[in-house]
Amino acid sequence: MTPENSPSPGTVDASALGLVPAPRTLTVAAAGPYPLGYRTPLTAGPGTEGVARWLRATLGPPTGLPLPEGDGTGTSAGDGSGRGSIGQGIVLELDDSLAPEGYRLAVEANAVRLTGGTAAGVFRGAQTLRQLLGPDAFRRAPLAPGRTWEVPPVVVEDEPRFGWRGMMLDVCRHFLPKDDVLRYLDLLAAHKLNVFHFHLTDDQGWRIEIKRYPRLTEVGSWRSRTKYGHRASELWDETPYGGFYTQEDIREIVAYAAERHIRVVPEIDIPGHSQAAISAYPELGNTDVVDTTALSVWDTWGVNPNVLAPTDDTLRFFEGVLEEVLELFPAETSPFVHMGGDECPKDQWKESPLAQARIAELGVKDEDGLQSWFIRHFDAWLTARGRRLIGWDEILEGGLAEGAAVSSWRGYGGGIAAAEAGHDVVMCPEQQVYLDHRQDGGPDEPMPIGYVRTLENVYRFEPVPPGLSEEAARHILGTQANVWTEVMQNRARVDYQVFPRLAAFAEVAWSALPAPADRDFAAFDARMRAAHYARLDALGVDYRPPGGPYPRQQRPGILGRPLEGEPPVV
Repeated sequence: MTPENSPSPGTVDASALGLVPAPRTLTVAAAGPYPLGYRTPLTAGPGTEGVARWLRATLGPPTGLPLPEGDGTGTSAGDGSGRGSIGQGIVLELDDSLAPEGYRLAVEANAVRLTGGTAAGVFRGAQTLRQLLGPDAFRRAPLAPGRTWEVPPVVVEDEPRFGWRGMMLDVCRHFLPKDDVLRYLDLLAAHKLNVFHFHLTDDQGWRIEIKRYPRLTEVGSWRSRTKYGHRASELWDETPYGGFYTQEDIREIVAYAAERHIRVVPEIDIPGHSQAAISAYPELGNTDVVDTTALSVWDTWGVNPNVLAPTDDTLRFFEGVLEEVLELFPAETSPFVHMGGDECPKDQWKESPLAQARIAELGVKDEDGLQSWFIRHFDAWLTARGRRLIGWDEILEGGLAEGAAVSSWRGYGGGIAAAEAGHDVVMCPEQQVYLDHRQDGGPDEPMPIGYVRTLENVYRFEPVPPGLSEEAARHILGTQANVWTEVMQNRARVDYQVFPRLAAFAEVAWSALPAPADRDFAAFDARMRAAHYARLDALGVDYRPPGGPYPRQQRPGILGRPLEGEPPVV
């Protein structure tokens, strides 16, 4: 923040600061703005060293400031640029009386003091510090070398509402290269989100290298062509399409997330959404019903009829997959493993003598019970290895293992049923927080899918449904926004669908907001316009402008599937 737009000593314009998500409290500090100079030290107390490394690496390029190591005593040499360069500088500390992700950021007479309940809390506070420095602090090089940087005179006390604040990214329908995934981790961190749900396998592509089953990526990661637009579109992109992450890529992604205090939830989808795996290893499919050797990686969208065969060999195969997955996603970063379980048509099982024999052998009621057997098996398998299974709300059908958690996507209903039954829940109803749904009802929205979900609609989303019992409400772990990429062919299209709505979602997940109807969207919109759009510009995010898409963002003539009216609350 430059001197000419800094608040005067003793005052602060909260709206001009544009903090997103909104902190719990923002008050005026007794001290004036704190200038940062070339010799301003950065002192990392025990346990905060990783945050200090991140701050230097992130603030150094746009500010040109090295932030040398300090000892918190204020004895570092000055450079003549003012009090901030000769005091204690930026001081990072832990205080276990604060909430684990809570923090206190205070501008004092001789320091900017950032205290967190854990290193994660200090890191969340570091994101606020970056925002306080202004949008130019989000760039990669100084715009005006030698400019004065100041921290405005504030005290921020903050902690999140939910412990699970996530985004799911589908890289199966359209693949994002590793660097784009790392960029999205930075964008999640900048919005104080802490869970990255990594959707790695589906009918249209298998995206993670499994060394004992090399054909999963040799065959399963490539498709010969791709539907262009909604599945009802007559258009095709005839270019062969694919890609996958090597195990080294995955380790890098997980480590990068851990440095930003983001948990990664890998998803290996079973028993449906499995045609890519079956195309690589045909014996995984229902060979007594269809010629699985004729199947290829699916080139269109929708619910695929080809599902896994309910055999012991299938279980052993996916145990082998998961053994490598668990090694790549250590428990510290990935306590949950998502096993899908959604949209599994039962037609092949109904026709399969083998599947019907397995139903009789297991003594389950029907094909739903067979799917429950799949999920229960891997719930027990993961539990024995210190992990927890989470799956889409269809895993409730046929009965759910005691320790499994539920991603409630078809609406609130599955989450309500799961929470009332004592299961932990992540609320992500498609009618509210599926960011592939269109942002406006106008004709210029590219490949319009689903209901209109505006920035304000997302801001008024409430993860905890009314009427939930107090005991059940304690099972709501949090919430996440889901990004399905059927009509998002590249990073720019993902950006357009995700932003700016992810900023509104982040505030819903983090901040202690009133009831949806009472939320001050006008104030949120003012903060976006005052500073946050400029931050997204500095980060190179190709978001949807408030006035509608630029011509280059439009996709005229490409069929979508718009749904009219208000989405149902189910």
